[in-house]
Amino acid sequence: MTAPDGVPLYALAEDNLAVTSPDLLRAMAKAFADALMSAEADALCNAEYGQVSEERVNQRNGYRPREWDTRAGTIELAIPKLRSGSYFPHWLLERRRRAGQALISVVATAYLPGVSTRRVEKLAGSLGVTQLSKSQVSAMAKHLDEQAAAFRSRPLEAGPCSFVWADALTQKVREGGRIINVHALIAVGVNADGHREILGLDIATAEDSAGWLAFLRPLITRGLSGVQLVISDAHAGLVDAIGAVLPGASWQRCRTHYARNLLCQVPKSAQPRVATLLRTVFEQPDSEAVQAQMRHVLDALEAKFPEAAEHLDAAQHELLAFTAFPREIWRQIWSDNPQERLNKEIRRRTDVAGIFPDRPAVTRLAGAVLAEQNDEWTEARRYMGLDLLAKARLHPIESETDETVLPTELTA
Repeated sequence: MTAPDGVPLYALAEDNLAVTSPDLLRAMAKAFADALMSAEADALCNAEYGQVSEERVNQRNGYRPREWDTRAGTIELAIPKLRSGSYFPHWLLERRRRAGQALISVVATAYLPGVSTRRVEKLAGSLGVTQLSKSQVSAMAKHLDEQAAAFRSRPLEAGPCSFVWADALTQKVREGGRIINVHALIAVGVNADGHREILGLDIATAEDSAGWLAFLRPLITRGLSGVQLVISDAHAGLVDAIGAVLPGASWQRCRTHYARNLLCQVPKSAQPRVATLLRTVFEQPDSEAVQAQMRHVLDALEAKFPEAAEHLDAAQHELLAFTAFPREIWRQIWSDNPQERLNKEIRRRTDVAGIFPDRPAVTRLAGAVLAEQNDEWTEARRYMGLDLLAKARLHPIESETDETVLPTELTA
């Protein structure tokens, strides 16, 4: 958005802030920006705020705070939220700004002490960090670390949180003169409003019971409650930690990851047929049919691949935990694919940094990416409808199995 002479409005505001009383102009700039955002939100709704109109196509849904850094200081803006879709003032703020700052900080932290490789030096130059002094990098890191700490320790007040996804990403860190692997433990949940929310981030030395216990317990302290199902891959120690910290929750083993494990139990030539057979379990219309189809699949595997049948039989209860919940949300809770998409975005940033100079640098960059993703989820459409969440919070469904048609992939 620009002024009549073509100058961006945010540039005019910042120029004025630089030459006038900061306190007065911070208030004026806030009112100015809030008024412009409100006008844009009205245009998207095709009606003014509170106006009753047949032409209205959307409605306001409160506000979300966002910081606007100016030459006179930081201004707290109130960005309008919409019930359908989202609104973001691109003319004033940049998305992904925190993650960009964090990436610069991480690269600069590695670059300045002289521990970076040629690749990191090239990246540092392209990011403009060669002109930063150590004091500037230190100040930037301190500011970002404070933001990450506030985000990671905030109260979890939007519960109950019926569904939680847990996963870990391996990152390389310089420590004690060596390069070691550490694990970024991440949890995402669906809050009572139906939106996804980043629940926690922590850096652990290993994915054992101790690491997961140390990660999950603070979530309870911060307010996590009402968890009915935790979805994840078969992380070492995670299942034990769930039982210890979330005694009322069950565990859903990710169907995508498990399928890969099962295929390792059969010859390569048979893997396409076995994969197709396993998929039929998840294509059934209700819980009873799923259970019956699982029995048929086990019988079919037993005839030709007894080891695979034994492997599947041992995992079937944790693989079918999703059947205790409404059919409408099965696709959302029977795998950790949503978490994998989030991990991909984190890796896109961390791969640039390569080897981190220390553990706080991992927390700084991953925390910034997660905080920004959390902002986007807050203003996006609900991940689950409130009616489905209400149904999911009822007692789990227990049912007898029915017979279904046996696929012919392995019987032909």
